[in-house]
Amino acid sequence: MNIPKVFILRAPGINCDVETAFAFRKAGAICDTIHINQWLENSSLIHQYHILAIPGGFTYGDDISAGTVLANEITQRLLNEISKFIEDNKLIIGICNGFQVLVKTGLLPGLSANTRKPVKEATLFTNDSGRYEDRWVYLRKISSKCAFTKNISKEVLYLPVAHAEGKFITRDKETLRKIIDNDHVVFRYADSSGNPTAKYPLNPNGAMDNIAAICDTTGRILGMMPHPERFQDVTNHPRWTREKIDFPDGMFIFHNAVDYVKNNL
Repeated sequence: MNIPKVFILRAPGINCDVETAFAFRKAGAICDTIHINQWLENSSLIHQYHILAIPGGFTYGDDISAGTVLANEITQRLLNEISKFIEDNKLIIGICNGFQVLVKTGLLPGLSANTRKPVKEATLFTNDSGRYEDRWVYLRKISSKCAFTKNISKEVLYLPVAHAEGKFITRDKETLRKIIDNDHVVFRYADSSGNPTAKYPLNPNGAMDNIAAICDTTGRILGMMPHPERFQDVTNHPRWTREKIDFPDGMFIFHNAVDYVKNNL
């Protein structure tokens, strides 16, 4: 049985790498934090790992737009190695800024399933509120194929968001239809009962179809705006002293990833 090894990407402006590594270690993985320059110097380094995690933050100051500079670096210099990594049935997760990066490389939603020549089919745009949104939100689990959520029996999760460019939009209505029809939607923003809603602030950014997270055609690449690494202990919950919290919802994501590696790689 493999002990899952996680490649935590570090780049200028990333600020959630420590929390992401802590959550994966808590779930039973071995983690290394690798700077983008180390990866560029040795592009095959990624193949020593089972999971690639691109954490949240503000890579390169979110110059041009959120995640664009890092996405361009990956597309121009690392795409072949990432394609091999994906072809080996390994996992990738992008959280918040990491989600923005994956969408802007074209690896998500990945409708063409061609990781060597990915097509940009969507983006994450400025929140409808015109401001940075930092709050907790309810999420309705949707996808039945995503490796990171497959074994979550709980229908409604509660996680924090913290972003200024989290509005998921597709290039056209046909693309959105394909994403929905092909089970790419992993989470939708919802009310406390689990009913998806576009009502602000329950939907904090105005995302199309209330989309908070998507996966690719394989279900092994996940991008999500909410931060699971910020709810890895019951005391992270804003009402933990007033409510009975059985399990930190964010840890479902990390445990699923670790279990996938143990059972499949």
